[in-house]
Amino acid sequence: MTYRKRTFFAFIVILALMGVAFIFGLRHPRQMALDASEAFDKDNGKSEKALAGRSLLFVIAPKNFRDEELLTTKSILESKGVKATIASTTRDTVVGMLGAKVVPEKLISNVDLSKYDGVVFVGGSGTTMLWDNRTAHKLAVEAKESGKIVAAICFGPVILARAGILKNCNATVSPSVSEEIERYGAHYTGKPVAICGRIITANGPKSVELFAEAIEKLLMQMEK
Repeated sequence: MTYRKRTFFAFIVILALMGVAFIFGLRHPRQMALDASEAFDKDNGKSEKALAGRSLLFVIAPKNFRDEELLTTKSILESKGVKATIASTTRDTVVGMLGAKVVPEKLISNVDLSKYDGVVFVGGSGTTMLWDNRTAHKLAVEAKESGKIVAAICFGPVILARAGILKNCNATVSPSVSEEIERYGAHYTGKPVAICGRIITANGPKSVELFAEAIEKLLMQMEK
């Protein structure tokens, strides 16, 4: 093939490639990346917007709640648009195991559960004070029966077990008290997070991000 013929052939190939690009709407890689980024931002915005108007009740012990299990979980969900309310058996300042100070907004005895999409029972050594609290049990049972989310972490799942809502459920809890939930019919998994319907349990502070993510996903699935 002569030089002139090779040049002509290359020109035809280039024209053909340009035509294919035009037909299939191919764009510059940088523009395609920008478009993908914009799509991600839009989807992320939709995710956050989808949780706007959702509300959760966080129940803590009157002392020695686990700081991260409340504050980190609450912060993650609030960043998604969830409104969080803290309740306890006292309205006085409550001090966490690591020193965080929180003033509960509600008494658990005065909670109107219809205003919330779910209840989150925070753990910590002080949570043993709520294990046999009838009001806490009532909140857990009512939330489950009305199709709301019931979540508990660390020592919190024992409240659910003693309320009778973990029977025949795969569940997790702080390993040191795993026998407490098994005694009431739960199947202890030993995993960081376990889900049984709309009941979410987690084993402790190292699992707070997975715990928050599980709550977020269930909130996304619920009808408004």
